[in-house]
Amino acid sequence: MVPRSRLGVTAEQPLATLEERSIRPAAIVLVAHVAVVLLWQLMVDGLRIPAYVLPSPLATMTTLGFAKYAWLSNTLVTAVEIFGGFGLGALVGVGLAVLFCWSPLLSIVLLPLFVTLNMIPKVALGPLFIVWFSYGIIPNILIAFSICFFPILLTTARGLREVEPDFLDLVKSLRGSRWQLFRKIQLPGSLPYIFSGMKVGAILAVAGAVVGEFIASERGLGYLMIQVQSSLDTPAMVMAVILLTLLGILLYGLVLGLERLVVVKDVRLQN
Repeated sequence: MVPRSRLGVTAEQPLATLEERSIRPAAIVLVAHVAVVLLWQLMVDGLRIPAYVLPSPLATMTTLGFAKYAWLSNTLVTAVEIFGGFGLGALVGVGLAVLFCWSPLLSIVLLPLFVTLNMIPKVALGPLFIVWFSYGIIPNILIAFSICFFPILLTTARGLREVEPDFLDLVKSLRGSRWQLFRKIQLPGSLPYIFSGMKVGAILAVAGAVVGEFIASERGLGYLMIQVQSSLDTPAMVMAVILLTLLGILLYGLVLGLERLVVVKDVRLQN
């Protein structure tokens, strides 16, 4: 028998290979982002593009030093709207999906109604939310919620329905209760679908919060963008977009990290 060392294979090689596989995608993503920023800077400098058309990354970062933009307070307000709307959407979406799973009649009655309500343009709800809840963070949280909760509801409901028939027969043969069926079979099996919907909802929650701030708000990054637009302060607008993107990445990363903790890699759904 040929020794493993003569074949060029060592005991440490599988572990090293796994580490390389985990580090390599992150390095590629980092390099791609840095390359885009460098290309952006070179393009603005080389073509001498005016700052009011497209500011350079350096000019954009410079705006962080000006107190008049109140970056910290505006970013915190938008973060509360995004995370609040997403959290409410995840709670209501998963909760309704569980109710629909336990009561098919309720699903038949309410699910088409939610589909119809989801067809309403969310921008059109902005003036109504202002009338009902006035200005502030609450209307923007509700707009973010109205946009992000429906994908979570649909994917969770689908996951709860897609149960292996063999598992159902096994639970019935063991005289398991409805609660045991849900806790042991349906809920664990639906986790990949729940997180798939939550990842979509995380993206939509950012859009919902910004839409709310565009329509009616006194604080937040979207409100700031509207204020500086009239003076063609493009560097501040681009900086606000970057901060919104970072908030979205943070929320998406938290959902992704939680998914990796509770869902086995082989059964995760790819978005």
